[in-house]
Amino acid sequence: MILFWILCAAMVLIAVLFVALPLWRKSSSNNEVLRDVANLDILRDQASELEVDLHNGLLTQDAYDQGKNELQFRLLEEVKITEQPVAKPPRNPARVLAVVMAILIPLASVTLYLNLGDLDALSPQDMIVADAEGVVHSPVALKKLENKVKHGSQDPSDWWMLARTYTEQKRYSDASNAYARLVILVPNEAQLWANYADVYAMANGQTLQNDEVTKMISKSLQLDPNNNSALALAGSAAMGRGDYVAAMKSWQTLVDQLGPGTADAQVYIGGLKRAAELLVQQPGGKKKLAQLTAGKAAANSALAAAAITGKVSLSQALAGKVSPDDTVFILARAANGPKMPLAVLRKQVKDLPLKFTLDDSMAMQPQLKLSGFPEVVVVARISKSGSPMAQAGDMEGMTETIKPGSKGLNIVINSVMP
Repeated sequence: MILFWILCAAMVLIAVLFVALPLWRKSSSNNEVLRDVANLDILRDQASELEVDLHNGLLTQDAYDQGKNELQFRLLEEVKITEQPVAKPPRNPARVLAVVMAILIPLASVTLYLNLGDLDALSPQDMIVADAEGVVHSPVALKKLENKVKHGSQDPSDWWMLARTYTEQKRYSDASNAYARLVILVPNEAQLWANYADVYAMANGQTLQNDEVTKMISKSLQLDPNNNSALALAGSAAMGRGDYVAAMKSWQTLVDQLGPGTADAQVYIGGLKRAAELLVQQPGGKKKLAQLTAGKAAANSALAAAAITGKVSLSQALAGKVSPDDTVFILARAANGPKMPLAVLRKQVKDLPLKFTLDDSMAMQPQLKLSGFPEVVVVARISKSGSPMAQAGDMEGMTETIKPGSKGLNIVINSVMP
């Protein structure tokens, strides 16, 4: 901020000099005029003395004429004006104007900035800054954000930061109100509905057994059946109402997505075991558990049956044209159908050569899976930009049309896209 004021002061000083200095110099030229007038008065007095001396007989006519000629010569040489009578020079306010402008320019600049400038920019600590999770930690910044949304902000990011900050502060009622506005602004975002369900439950008895909460979770899963937050809430809600089958289905899907070996998955694996224990205690529970287990085994079998395996390598001709950190995408897409990948694996050049597996768990959308198409093409692409979208300069290799479940493919990245 100090640097900002120094720059402002320098700019104002330049402006003052640009305007006031010419005026000041103009007033100096007026001083020269005044000096010339004074010299003229002296010459007039000397001319008068010559006339008096001639009248009193102190000078001859020749001496008088010679003196008068000398005065006229001095007049032309020093003052350089015509023989017309010189009037008293008019009063020139240039110097006064220069002083006034030197005062008014800085004053006007500051006044204008105070009225039109961004005062918050002078205090970075008071700006609305959130962390990576969207939480605003500065009380002053939070107050500013609250005033902003109070005055009708339609920016979803403002409401998102407000909702996340209230949640972090355990102000669940306020967070619920913020999410209520946010899902109006962004109605088709699954994560927002899941977050809304969570804080609404906390603000209303800290329970998921609520019709509104159920609707919010359902809305989130409708938008994205694989949303982790919604699956976790759906499982917990089902456990709370004693629907252990529904709880196990939601949590099993979540564990599959997280990866059974991850720390987060372990929490829900424990929940799955507890749900199974409670299920077998219900009438017909053992049969339901057996059906779930059989269904899981069948799903795993189907997943394995549709999986594509193989190896990707880089040709020697292109090895010197890539960086070890360049992104490698291995993807399967329908040979005849949508261009969106059915399964995607992301690696780096330094991982090559590598063995890969593509299956339904890598689908970008639930309705677009490997097992849902009779013929596919597998592509291995090195992207300099890191974008999955093919671009000129990318390097790739691909298979011919194959069937899901093909094993032992060998893909060599050996061409550069035009």
